[in-house]
Amino acid sequence: MTLLWVKGLHLAFMVAWFAGIFYLPRLFVYHAQTESSEVSAQLKVMERRLLYFVTPFAILTLVFGLWLIFAYGSAWFAASGWMHVKLVLVALLYGYHIYCFKLLADFAHDRNRRSHKFYRVFNEVPVLALFAIILLAVLKPF
Repeated sequence: MTLLWVKGLHLAFMVAWFAGIFYLPRLFVYHAQTESSEVSAQLKVMERRLLYFVTPFAILTLVFGLWLIFAYGSAWFAASGWMHVKLVLVALLYGYHIYCFKLLADFAHDRNRRSHKFYRVFNEVPVLALFAIILLAVLKPF
């Protein structure tokens, strides 16, 4: 029963994390497009609050995910090739999350040099990663 709670919490925190990770780059799109200092100031507040709000969800997703790996054991982990691919994608997502802090700082200090088109593409990265991760976890192809 404990394992089901751990899985449930892992998934719930992952969903909450992704909700923020999907929305933050959309705010970056709007921020890169605006020429209004008032709108820019409001977006800076929204971006900062959102990133700092979802970061604990990212950490808790990791904690409960590692708990699951340890609960299933090293033999299961060694035999789960799909999990190794999933973990590479997850590591890239954490890199993406950390890079969002750099982008946040760039906007906060009016140093953004990227276009709204860049942020539109940047916004799609976690969507593609999520699809791949879910398919790997459900299908366990190798």
